[in-house]
Amino acid sequence: MSRQQSRKTKADPILFSQQAVDIALEALGEIADDPASLGEHIGASKVGELVIHRFLSQAPGYKGWEWIAALASVPGSGAITVNEVGLQAGKKATRAPEWIPYEDRVRPGDLGPGDTLPPRVDDERLTSWKDLGNNDGFPRNPSAPQTLSQRGLNEALQRWRTGAFGPNSEFAELAPMMCRTCAFYLPFGNEESNFGVCSNEFSADGRVVHATYGCGGHAETKDDTEIASTRAYGAFDDEGIQRFS
Repeated sequence: MSRQQSRKTKADPILFSQQAVDIALEALGEIADDPASLGEHIGASKVGELVIHRFLSQAPGYKGWEWIAALASVPGSGAITVNEVGLQAGKKATRAPEWIPYEDRVRPGDLGPGDTLPPRVDDERLTSWKDLGNNDGFPRNPSAPQTLSQRGLNEALQRWRTGAFGPNSEFAELAPMMCRTCAFYLPFGNEESNFGVCSNEFSADGRVVHATYGCGGHAETKDDTEIASTRAYGAFDDEGIQRFS
């Protein structure tokens, strides 16, 4: 049937009656998990010989969706037939976000105890030992079948450099001395790498820090307070305001 013929097709007026609304609502009640999810009747429209009745959805999580029932009738028969029922999205319906593959949804910190996270098949952070070339002074794990690629290393250095223990962090900007001259600083491979691990349990213990990072726990920090202390640890000054009653 052509589009022009379809436009000329007339639907039986009975399909717009209150009887039709009641039949549509009854049919939808058979598929709805909760009858309360069927909202008010919001309209009816002709599609060829069919009339589509729409009801507002009150189902949780389906804001803006519509229950629809397609009704038909042989002209003059006085009988109404339900052709189709369902739940469809309205123009302003809440929809699920665009699907993102699992491997692209994982974020730092998502991995928990017992979880497994294999690298991507095309993971460019890894490479074979023969393709590694110059390791730039950073030691690799000799027991690993493959190794960290140059790209993988560069990405890690960027994260460390711009992270909480990098040279531009708040701690580093306020620190009087840098990690480079601290006994707690354990450089990677050689001093030229500019990165190492902090071994001060009161500071960035176990964290990768930049050589120009710093904190108040530098090994050469002197106690310049006049308060004598009998504790094993020196006086701690957080520059806070003390109140005495």
